[in-house]
Amino acid sequence: MAASIAYVGGHLQYGVNFCMGQSYKQAIWGPSVTFNGCLQRELSWSCGVSKFLQTRKCNLFQSRTNENWKSFGTVITSAYLRDGSTKHFDFAVIGSGVAGLRYALEVAKHGSVAIITKAEPHESNTNYAQGGVSAVLCPSDSVESHMQDTIVAGAYLCDEETVKVVCTEGPDRIRELIAMGASFDHGDDGNLHLAREGGHSHHRIVHAADMTGREIERALLEAVVNDPNISVFKHHFAIDLLTSQDGSDTVCHGIDALNTETQEVVRFISKVTLLASGGAGHIYPSTTNPLVATGDGMAMAHRAQAVISNMEFVQFHPTALADEGLPIKPKKTRENSFLITEAVRGDGGILYNLSMERFMPLYDERAELAPRDVVARSIDDQLKKRNEKYVLLDISHKPREKILSHFPNIANECLQHGLDITQQPIPVVPAAHYMCGGVRAGLQGETNVHGLYVAGEVACTGLHGANRLASNSLLEALVFARRAVQPSINHMKSSSLDLSASSLWTRPLVPKSLGSDVMLKILRITKEVRKELQSIMWKYVGIVRSTSRLQEAEQKISKLEAKWETYLFEHGWQQTMVALEACEMRNLFCCAKLVVSSALARHESRGLHYMTDFPHLEESKRLPTVIFPSSHTTGTWSSRQLHQQPIVKSMV
Repeated sequence: MAASIAYVGGHLQYGVNFCMGQSYKQAIWGPSVTFNGCLQRELSWSCGVSKFLQTRKCNLFQSRTNENWKSFGTVITSAYLRDGSTKHFDFAVIGSGVAGLRYALEVAKHGSVAIITKAEPHESNTNYAQGGVSAVLCPSDSVESHMQDTIVAGAYLCDEETVKVVCTEGPDRIRELIAMGASFDHGDDGNLHLAREGGHSHHRIVHAADMTGREIERALLEAVVNDPNISVFKHHFAIDLLTSQDGSDTVCHGIDALNTETQEVVRFISKVTLLASGGAGHIYPSTTNPLVATGDGMAMAHRAQAVISNMEFVQFHPTALADEGLPIKPKKTRENSFLITEAVRGDGGILYNLSMERFMPLYDERAELAPRDVVARSIDDQLKKRNEKYVLLDISHKPREKILSHFPNIANECLQHGLDITQQPIPVVPAAHYMCGGVRAGLQGETNVHGLYVAGEVACTGLHGANRLASNSLLEALVFARRAVQPSINHMKSSSLDLSASSLWTRPLVPKSLGSDVMLKILRITKEVRKELQSIMWKYVGIVRSTSRLQEAEQKISKLEAKWETYLFEHGWQQTMVALEACEMRNLFCCAKLVVSSALARHESRGLHYMTDFPHLEESKRLPTVIFPSSHTTGTWSSRQLHQQPIVKSMV
């Protein structure tokens, strides 16, 4: 992380320079006095963020004709160019979860769209979301109540204007999904069945059994299939954003991606780019996130000079399935933890330790319905005090038919391992689940990088504050994907595509020249390093933290990264070389360092960030943590773009 300056609001904490394993603190004030001053005056992101992140018009490229999409699930190869494959689109969307798909469907009405997705299109955090989408759809509920629940869960660090926007616009976004064919559960009265989850004061969770994300993903993908203006590029790993400098401004012109099936680098030149690449759960050894969640978007954005915020707030889901507590153990270690939805507790599930003692009332008067950070810390405390590996979540006291109708996916998964949830408690343990921080966004998904928008988990909009309220994630993704549409269209119409622009950036290289033996060694070492990084993060940057342990993590991560990079470059690796595992590793390092430096900057305990040496919430520190853009001239491989940034004037 090169010269990243970590702030809490407008107050300087310290800067952290990482240079090949060495770190030192540097006191520098931020580049924007107006932005800084705004944060000191009030929490509202719209005060300074929208000004600071305002997207300006960049007339850099010439127009092009549309490329029609042939068939869903097939990467278009006929248009690949001999210069290393360059494609031109009006809009490039990185990620195929709810945010990326919803945005793509809207902007496709105004131009050509490339959806660039790392694996299969359905493989996203959206697809694993069980609980549902929160929205005010019941007459007895209110936007004000939803806002209050969100702000309380977020430990009063939420931006109130953002919260109001999301809670107000949420119901319409749900209705749009239904109109597009998404099928949600209905009650006997014919109305939508609304569930209740921890932290919510009302029943307001729209769901499709315990597979809500999968149903939303299905409906959106089906619509994408039928849109001739959208091209889907599956198994394309986004490497780096293509940016240029216009004085102090950074402008985004698309991305480089690696086709992981053909090992070919494809360059996407676009007028507008949306980052909707999800979170970074795999910086930890146990996470509910799919394998694709390696923080690629956050790391790319950081390298491209985007502002990053609130990375210390990592949400650990209290209840992931604890495999070692199952009667029949899985035959092989899971790639990601199986989630036991919040809705199980919302439906009356009770938490017990292994002595069958109910413990949540000892920690919080809301018991099992307390916000996730409270429940996760409570479970963590029980496990440490009792030296046990998991706790038990029991829903078996509810009617069998109700359990099976509400949680069929969970029931089936457990039954495969010899556990009947209608008769027995479920073994559960906390696991990394959601990043409340990310790329700082204004109210229209805009970033400080012109032409770059963000939506979904990769973004930090101010909605979640210090802790995300259950089922607010899909809601936020839907609302901000929609809000980013009009400014994106405006930016697209004021820009043009230059077909010769792609030659201005150094092209990444696939390391075929190194030979298969060297690549196998690099792959083996990278896998070991990945596990070691995850172990450090869980041990030192987990649910409960301290300054000394965070500092130790900082040092260990820095040394590990230096050791790994030294190994790579001693074996012939070059700065511009790319391979899936190596690029994921650099992104994991980048995100881990962002989390640690942000955590060190917050000298209080708030929401998901609990510090044993700062155990109390401090009103004076009720401000976002911000990491401003940093120099590209120093730092490790993970914190530098692979290419030199061209100057805008050379592109005109």
